[in-house]
Amino acid sequence: MALPSRRAAWLNSLFIDHALLRLGWRNWGVVESGRLYRSNHPTPWQLRQAVRRHGIRTVINLRGHREACGSDVLGREAAAALGLEHIDAPLESRGAPHKDRVLRLAAIFARMEEPALIHCKSGADRTGLAAGIWLMTRGRGVEEALDQLSLRFGHVAAARTGILDAFFRRYAAFVKQHGDKPFLDWVRDDYSEDALRAEFQSTPWADRLVDGVLRRE
Repeated sequence: MALPSRRAAWLNSLFIDHALLRLGWRNWGVVESGRLYRSNHPTPWQLRQAVRRHGIRTVINLRGHREACGSDVLGREAAAALGLEHIDAPLESRGAPHKDRVLRLAAIFARMEEPALIHCKSGADRTGLAAGIWLMTRGRGVEEALDQLSLRFGHVAAARTGILDAFFRRYAAFVKQHGDKPFLDWVRDDYSEDALRAEFQSTPWADRLVDGVLRRE
């Protein structure tokens, strides 16, 4: 259901989608200067500021299209007004990354106009996963990818969101056992979502923190 007005979009964004909390907590990060930046869901003026300071040309929305979400409506409107390419590339924060979504995101990274900004809601989990994928597709190491999933960005590895860390570690374990193989080839040929789900276990206290206290998406 679409929101009835711009005022309704702002109210929904600030109070339902918790943008009020994001006004003072930008959760900004530089994945690679001049190429890729990360943040939580930006307000229109935060997006304008990113364009002015960093020359952003592409915005990748890792939440996907949400018709009744005020932040989504305002973000698309701001991106269009700024002449930015706005791409929806939804990822999951608590499940094993879907193979087709990882490969699609990698294809987006390969063709997008840089510099680009990636964001989810809080900029902690899906954004960290996407930043790690970007690094891996450029030949960087697993530890660099895991640095994008850190407490510094609000990511809690002991919770269900830690399955994202386990995704990268599973690749590292494969390479250790079988020898070097390009990351995307591993995703395409060897990665099993079912095996990762079966293997990973979270910690109850961390799940209560992330889901009950922080109420992460």
